[in-house]
Amino acid sequence: MVLELFKTQSKKIRGYCYYDWGKSAFETSVTVAILPAWFTYLFLEANGLTTTIGSIEMTADAVWSLSVAIATLLVAVFSPPFGVIADRRLIKIKWLKILTYVGAGATFLLAFAPLFPVSVQWIWLMVMFLFANIGLNGAGVFYNALLPHMGEEDEMDDISNRAFAFGYFGGGILLVIHLGLVMGVGTDNDWVIPFCMATSGIWWYGFALLTFLWVPEPPIENEMEKLKFLKAARFAIKEVGQTLRDVKRFPSLFLYMLAYFFFIDGINTVTALGGVFGTVVLGVSTTELIITILAIQFVAAPSALAFTKLAETVGTKKALSFSIIGWVFLCFAALSFSPLELEEHEEYDILYDWNSTDNVYEVHASWYAPDIAQKLDYEEKEFDEQSWASAWAGYLPVEYSDKTETSSWNYGDEEAEPYLKQVDYSDSEIETFLSSTDKSRFSVSIKDGNLDGKNNVGVNHPSSLGDGVIDSIPIWARDNIWAPIGFSVFFQFLLLGCMMGTLLGGSQGLARSIFGQIIPETRSTEFFGFFGFFGKVAAFMGPFIYFGMTTAFDSRVGILSISVIILIGAVLLYFVDIEAGREDARAEDKLLREAVAESLESEQNQE
Repeated sequence: MVLELFKTQSKKIRGYCYYDWGKSAFETSVTVAILPAWFTYLFLEANGLTTTIGSIEMTADAVWSLSVAIATLLVAVFSPPFGVIADRRLIKIKWLKILTYVGAGATFLLAFAPLFPVSVQWIWLMVMFLFANIGLNGAGVFYNALLPHMGEEDEMDDISNRAFAFGYFGGGILLVIHLGLVMGVGTDNDWVIPFCMATSGIWWYGFALLTFLWVPEPPIENEMEKLKFLKAARFAIKEVGQTLRDVKRFPSLFLYMLAYFFFIDGINTVTALGGVFGTVVLGVSTTELIITILAIQFVAAPSALAFTKLAETVGTKKALSFSIIGWVFLCFAALSFSPLELEEHEEYDILYDWNSTDNVYEVHASWYAPDIAQKLDYEEKEFDEQSWASAWAGYLPVEYSDKTETSSWNYGDEEAEPYLKQVDYSDSEIETFLSSTDKSRFSVSIKDGNLDGKNNVGVNHPSSLGDGVIDSIPIWARDNIWAPIGFSVFFQFLLLGCMMGTLLGGSQGLARSIFGQIIPETRSTEFFGFFGFFGKVAAFMGPFIYFGMTTAFDSRVGILSISVIILIGAVLLYFVDIEAGREDARAEDKLLREAVAESLESEQNQE
């Protein structure tokens, strides 16, 4: 399958695909795996739990989300008018280069954060990450707009899916290298994370050079003269307005864009929040999450090529519809995933063991105990984990940082023995501590001594089910499927990741391919600007709906709501006439070319 990936004789197509190979380093190593944790650490080092921006007190994740939102909004607003100009001047490759310099350059510059004072490092990361996102999303408009010029209409599925497959492999290979460094050498070495950031930028730019070298600028008939900024802006806004008035001329295209808005919104929400769902709802560890991310990358690559074969057999629209329905099924499958009930002492988060020599309990945290978060709301009652850890510090194996003003588990030496803390309290006092975890997401177990067999599982622990609106689904699945076959939550989540990887390549690649087939080639950047705009606006709606449903009910209801959004997209796609869309695009190209020919003939006659 790897050999199949590179099996194309066209250097132009290989150059196009290598851009995806390069930029995926930022999307995997930087955005998903490494940078969020580094940013949070530096933020806490500088500010503690929160900082004030303007008059708003914000946590690290809020600041992080804000920088992503700003970059997304800027690109979404400027993509359509920028696309109008790019279709009338020979600047697609030029602006792909410029925005790659911005994106890859900012990614490389992330590595320079340690050169600044501690109070500035997190700000440097935020600003560089903002510019990197602008470069990534902005370059994506021009990169996607090249697709209709890469080959014939019947080659579009293969080219689009092949490019995504290149991206999954390229990003996955560098991610393996980076995670090998992080987990092998360790983050205590100051050079490791900056090295990962710098090499991600170099990887992106290095493979983009093949794109710049091998992919030619698409020709334009009767290129528009260069305009000054204000004239160009007025012209672009006027043309964008005309595009919006063209709905009647491109009914299939605009219906497809509406369908795309819904199904890509749902798919992007699942991929963006899948990690949070896994760690918070299912309770998978960070290591298990990383393994799943790698599995997604290397499953998605061959699956993208497999969907090309499927599209050749049943047609592009049917293959895409199959993929989208697969996402709906995946959401329903996610509802059934649940941790097995805790049975063995070692499966709990906080472990008390009786030391018969000293006649005291020794407590330590298991390696997969969830991090102590800042503040969470449970059942409309606030449970502040940091305050809880502070109040019960004498009963917990925690350490307090004066720099970050937070408590965290003291795991001890992973290669030797776990950190053991002697707890010299009476049995009744320890039982009172057990009760303190009732509303938490932690579990406690006691082995030997007078309290042997005593345990408590917090109501918000991943394995604690029954209080959710649709918890009957995961309870039934746990009792009748997962427990009988001994399928742990990690393998359930890994299965979910492999399902995501299988569908990801097909849905993303074929969605872009269909769009490339039903837009006029002469207006490709203009329409791909709207394509990007719809995708960016959709990126806000899905997480917002998930947040609302999770707040009102729970996370599983949030996932169910996302499946409804994807299903709406699938229904709308059913009514899209792809062949009619192709005919509309051909007619528009013919009309524009005839207009250009008449204009040239008129100019010649005047001469």
